[in-house]
Amino acid sequence: MIRIGITGQNGFTGSNLFNTLALYKEEFELVPFERNYFENIEKLKKFVAQCDVIVHLAAMNRHPDLNVVYETNVSLVKKLIGALEAVNSKAHVLFSSSSQEQLNNIYGQSKKEGRELLNAWAERSGGKFTGLLIPNVFGPFGKPNYNSFIATFCHKLTHGETPEVRQDADVNLIYVDELTEIIIDQIRKDETQPEFIVPYTTTRKVSDVLKLLNAYKDLYFLKGEIPIITDRFELNLFNTFRSYFDIKNHYPVKLVQHTDPRGAFVEVIRLGIGGQCSFSTTMPGITRGNHFHTRKIERFAVIRGKALIQLRKIGTDEVLNFQLDGNEPAYVDMPIWYTHNIKNIGDQELYTIFWINEPYNPKDADTYFETV
Repeated sequence: MIRIGITGQNGFTGSNLFNTLALYKEEFELVPFERNYFENIEKLKKFVAQCDVIVHLAAMNRHPDLNVVYETNVSLVKKLIGALEAVNSKAHVLFSSSSQEQLNNIYGQSKKEGRELLNAWAERSGGKFTGLLIPNVFGPFGKPNYNSFIATFCHKLTHGETPEVRQDADVNLIYVDELTEIIIDQIRKDETQPEFIVPYTTTRKVSDVLKLLNAYKDLYFLKGEIPIITDRFELNLFNTFRSYFDIKNHYPVKLVQHTDPRGAFVEVIRLGIGGQCSFSTTMPGITRGNHFHTRKIERFAVIRGKALIQLRKIGTDEVLNFQLDGNEPAYVDMPIWYTHNIKNIGDQELYTIFWINEPYNPKDADTYFETV
């Protein structure tokens, strides 16, 4: 069992890494980290002493005063080194530096100096060190106006604002799940690599990304239609976009009923891609689900009976409750990294249509059980 601590575990990359490592319960043990540890040397030393591996992600990306960015990032590294030395740690430290090391800016300089300081610590202490030079990272739950231009675009498009391209250029990108996979691979290899260049997985023009996101807003956010998704990047971008919805107020979405003397016709879903469509009946009082996905797009549409659909974001306590009634057919789409279930709260059978964007594969199910 490898004991892993993550500084900045509640941040954008940190939370994704923390939640992904938690899926490997027989391989990794997570050592909790709190932000205030950097202000209390005894707590920081206790944290460091428990870790076989430390992934140092805590950093400042932006501040009106660039000197504050530099001083903060270098100071965090020095505090970590002080704690490592105080407990004579031989941990494997992985450090998130940036491809901006190559640019003449304060942030890049702070990351380069931090990487060099940690490498020097490893050389004199006998520890191991991996310095990760990371390209632009995007993904769900990033902080707008801070982590990524994609986070900013997604937030604005789903909150009544209009994003603008201030400077168009080709940008090298990596999805946060892809970065997490690389970090976990480096943890398993347990080797010293002072300068490990994390490869980007796609290059896109900023304006082209915004064009896609505008299409997602028009088709999906406003109309409920699943857009055409041609490759892995577009799937990742679409799932990123979905994560910025005001979920509590967006769902459930009522479906349009077309009625005449013969009965009613309801269109459940319109698709630009394939997938798997299923139908289920659920007896009164029975609950289905209590699992989450990290990449799948899934829709629950209630067409008969009364249902309670519950969602909870992994790592949080807030439960979102949605009541649906087949007399007014409606749907809820499941966001990634939200555990979810559906319960029959009526006195008759519940009829539900499920659509998911990929057929079930037991060897790669992307289904993780956790009670809402």
